[in-house]
Parts: sequence; structure tokens; C-alpha cells
Amino acid sequence: MARKIELGLDTFGDVTYDGGGRPLPQDQVIRNVVAEAVLADEVGLDFIGIGEHHREDFAVSAPDVVLAAIAGQTRNIRLGSAVTVLSSDDPVRVFQRFSTLDAVSNGRAEVILGRGSFTESFPLFGLDLGDYDILFDEKLQLFTELRKEKPVTWAGQTRGPLENKTIYPPTASGSLPTWIAVGGTPQSVVRAAHYGLPLMLAIIGGAPMNFSPFVELYHKALDQFGRPRLPVGAHSPGYIAATDEQAKEEMWPHYVDMQERIGRERGWSRMTRGQFEAEAGPDGALFVGSPETVATKIVKVAKGLGLDRWDMKYSLGTLPHEKLMRSIELYGKEVGPAVREQLAAE
Repeated sequence: MARKIELGLDTFGDVTYDGGGRPLPQDQVIRNVVAEAVLADEVGLDFIGIGEHHREDFAVSAPDVVLAAIAGQTRNIRLGSAVTVLSSDDPVRVFQRFSTLDAVSNGRAEVILGRGSFTESFPLFGLDLGDYDILFDEKLQLFTELRKEKPVTWAGQTRGPLENKTIYPPTASGSLPTWIAVGGTPQSVVRAAHYGLPLMLAIIGGAPMNFSPFVELYHKALDQFGRPRLPVGAHSPGYIAATDEQAKEEMWPHYVDMQERIGRERGWSRMTRGQFEAEAGPDGALFVGSPETVATKIVKVAKGLGLDRWDMKYSLGTLPHEKLMRSIELYGKEVGPAVREQLAAE
């Protein structure tokens, strides 16, 4: 049976360099993200996700606002977060913002909920990192109630209760598409199944096929909770150029600098070129190379993990906007058709 897959993009709005190697101001980066999404729609990609950060090296702190701007300039591409840091947000406001986005985009909104890979939003919004787990658990519980789009009665420890409250505006379809992003912990996988939400795997290092036990666990948990099969997606960094060598040479200096910058905060050692080459190889997490190479790797992982969607994290540190645009163009015009043709030929 032929497998169908959605192909998407996501970005954290990384602050990029101009042609002279100088960082662009954040306002220009945000406008460039909008242009990148418009191109993704033009070349036939299925989804664009915008990440949320609150720091100097990433420009987007309000993804829903950027997505609304994109909605006004696109027609088909689905629009979502990547991710919404639910722990430090209010579930009611998240639902309202994305149901509003759903209205202005004529039903194209999605939300991907997660804990996020950084914690700067907690002190920014006056939250205690010691409450990390309960904040996410309670807010996800409330959000799943809000998605039913019926009067909600809820009480918890992290915010005031709701008593028979209806939240506006509702979506036209009656259900806001929502995914749970996980970094690879069994508890997170089971949580997604428990709430009946599709699973998005964040694969940023190592062999993607190492995530197959989590997919199996997810399906097993869905069965145990009496839920139907739900979509599974994966997100990985990637970059496409005319040849494998060109893609790696253009990506490497920007990617390694980003890894080193974040690594200084987290105690990572500097990535070596050998490690980069391994991650860019057939079994690594970086989808970098020519259209043929990247398409082959996507097909392998999509079949191996049983994916319904694959999203390429196309922003890679300071890699310039012009190169990102060319990568998006190749992804939509060459990689996408090749992937769909190969999967249809199963």
C-alpha cells in the first residue's frame, strides 16, 4: 500500500548574517521568515512551523503574530508553532490565539505543544523552574479540555479555576489540530497517547531509527488507552544545495558556530568536522546534501518510522536568508516530488 506523507518546514527565526557576515537586525529576520514561508507555499510544501524563543540569537517571540502575517500572503500551506512552550503560557490564551489564526487563515492553523529546549521564558514570565513538571502537566490537561470547544470546568494548582466557561472564538471545524512534541522520553510519548494527540519527534542528533522504540511505545499506548491510530511526525535539521559537497560546506561553519554557542550554555564540547560528517551521513540526524541525497534519506526514515509528516528545521544559525530560500526552493520543487514518487511506488 502506498504511503502518503506531508512535508513541512520549521524555523526558530535564527538571527542570520547578511552578505558581509554581519548579523541582521531582528525585525529584518522576522520579515525574512515571512518571505521564506511564502516561498514554501509557492513550491507546494504542506506546513510551516515557527518556534518561540526569548533570546538574542532567535528573533521570534510571538509565533502566532508571524503566522498571521504569513496567513495573509499564502493560500494552502498549513501554519503552526514549533513549538508553543505551554509550560510558560496560558492555555486559554494559546487556544484563543490559534483559533483566531485558524479563522484568518481559513482553517489552516495547527499548534505543536512542548516544553521547549530553552528555559528563558520561565523567569521572563515570573514562573519557578521548580514547577517545571506540574506546569506542563496541568496546562496540557486544561488545553485538551479547551480543544473540545464546549463549556469547561477545571481546577488545578497553577492557575485560577474555570467554571462552565466557553472560550471564544471557536474554530470552524470544531477541533484545533494539535501535536505534542517530544525529545525522546517514554513518559512524554505515553502522555501524548493518553491525551489522544499526534506525536512529533524532535530528532536533532544520532540515528533517526533509534526513535523506533518510541513509535512502537506510542502505538502500544494508544491501543491500551482505546484510541485510534494517530499521526506520527519527525523534525530534523536539514539543508539542500545542488551537490552534497556544496550543501555541507555552506552549512558547516554556521551550524558548528550555533552548536558551540548553545554548547557553552549547556556544557557541550565543540562539534568536530568528523561528527558533522557522521550526522550528515545516511544514518545521521542531519538531512544535508543534494535533492537526491535528502529525498533518499527522508524516504528511508519515513518508511522506517512510519511517518505521516516530516519537517525540516531549515534555519541553521547564521546561515544567510538567500541560501535558506534556495534550500526551500529545492525542497519543494525537487525533494518533495521525489519523496512522494518513491513512497507511492511501494
